Amino acid sequence: MFDNIILTGFGDEIDSLLDQQMQVMEKLHMNHIEMRGVDGRGLERYSEAEARELKRRLDDRGFSLSAIGSPLGKIRITDDFDAHMELFRHTVELAHIMGTPNIRMFSFYGPAEKNSCGGKTDSGKAWLPVWRDEVMDRLGQFADYAAANDVVLLHENEKDIYGEMAAECLDILKQFAGEHFKAVFDFANFVQAGQDTLEAYEMLKPYIAYIHVKDALFQDGSVVPAGEGDGNVAEILGRLKADGYGGYLSIEPHLSEFTGFSSLERGGRIGEKLSGEEAFTLAHDALLRILEKL
Repeated sequence: MFDNIILTGFGDEIDSLLDQQMQVMEKLHMNHIEMRGVDGRGLERYSEAEARELKRRLDDRGFSLSAIGSPLGKIRITDDFDAHMELFRHTVELAHIMGTPNIRMFSFYGPAEKNSCGGKTDSGKAWLPVWRDEVMDRLGQFADYAAANDVVLLHENEKDIYGEMAAECLDILKQFAGEHFKAVFDFANFVQAGQDTLEAYEMLKPYIAYIHVKDALFQDGSVVPAGEGDGNVAEILGRLKADGYGGYLSIEPHLSEFTGFSSLERGGRIGEKLSGEEAFTLAHDALLRILEKL
């Protein structure tokens, strides 16, 4: 078994309501949440007073946040940054209130309407140096504020942003990695971007401080339970264990459209979509089967 890890997850994939999120997680013997959406709103949109009430409800049930699953950095590099920086500052205050240092964030979409794999715009042109420089400038403002306010930014690899491929993630991390800026490793997002996950892990392992557990298929990018796709989930978790990783494994099912495989008996029904609870439980059980073999 993999020691020194804590299971957490995106509760809003269970249900929009916090009480339902906690109820299902309690069934699975979990007491940590990566909070993205709660009671119908993104956490970053809560006032400080509302956040204090959320914290009280979590405390009453014995729950803690592993991270705020913020959308920070999910705007185009050409979009106004002042308002986004203000949202960032507010999210930092929410992190203090919610009792977590960790804020998940991203590294901006390109200027085109739609990007494709490898950091290219839909016109086929690679990221111009001016846009890469703007990414670094904005991330630098985030990083400086995070260090001054004692929070940890967790950069997630995500398709269509600057840091969708391992090389661009490494570019970012070489600039900013430290006590207050670290990496999230997301298997499925790398697969969907066409990145080999084993290569990505070896490139980024000195910086990885948080894991998102979901898997995907190279064939069509569809998300599947951990171990059923091309993300090399079991192999990389084994390497993490061998390399001494201790921290969060965050379950992010993305299985609302999943129609169960015949080989998966927990929740999967052929031809039927899964409920939020079923999808989360299926993702949880798939991860546990992998962990039990490590």
